[in-house]
Amino acid sequence: MAHTLKIAALQLGNHSNKREAINNAVNQIHTAAKDRGAKLVILPECWNSPYDTKQFAQNAEHIPNGETSKALAKAAADNNIYLVGGTYPEEDGGKVYNTCPVWGPKGEFLGKYRKMHLFEVNIPGKVNFNENNAFTHGNNFLNFNIGDLKAGVGICYDQRFAEFAAAHRQHGCDLLIYPSQFDTYTGPMHFEVTGQARALDNSMFVVMCSMARDTSQDYAAYGYSAICDPWGRVMCRAREGPEMLIADLDLRMLTDVKKQVPIIHQKRNDIYELKIKK
Repeated sequence: MAHTLKIAALQLGNHSNKREAINNAVNQIHTAAKDRGAKLVILPECWNSPYDTKQFAQNAEHIPNGETSKALAKAAADNNIYLVGGTYPEEDGGKVYNTCPVWGPKGEFLGKYRKMHLFEVNIPGKVNFNENNAFTHGNNFLNFNIGDLKAGVGICYDQRFAEFAAAHRQHGCDLLIYPSQFDTYTGPMHFEVTGQARALDNSMFVVMCSMARDTSQDYAAYGYSAICDPWGRVMCRAREGPEMLIADLDLRMLTDVKKQVPIIHQKRNDIYELKIKK
């Protein structure tokens, strides 16, 4: 295993139409790879269309053969990187999913993850949003390899479910990536701390890549993308606006943490266990 992996989490801003959003993402990917040396680039949740249950269906496309997917596949190949394409609405069989696709450095499609836990919140006077009004649940995990490193993908609200991250640990993942759009009410309370907890619980790196905050939108993302190490420490964080987070993951830390605090091997599987059904 290589000792380090340079990654980029792109906290993108909103654009008035899909074509502008795609062009901006491709340009930012190129900058992250060519100018900053990133080998893994990550995009946020719902970056190519408004985060609005009334607009998801009309902006949905096929994955991996739609307009956005073709542009991202080419960007991965042109820059020789692994690319986690954030999420965008996927249409399949008359259903719409909140889906994250992943490509390899030759532009090869490595798979897609459909959001398993759909965001539902109703805090009177603060925030009210229900993805169940627009999306269908996904039912399958996605893992992919970057050399000897295995990575897993979740999406935003999945962060809140400790069992979800633990399932990725059982799959052998040492990196868990969450494209996100936490809201501005729960974000300050929960966004960073849940990422730290998932990293600490499972002795893994965790990346939370958010959209930038835009208060002109009906739903404003929290921002503050962050990258956590296996000790649960925040390595770096963004602010509210568009920003590129760059981090060098020291992969030797994974072995060290597992030896120094061996919680993975000390679980009492004779008393309790997590069962993955698919």
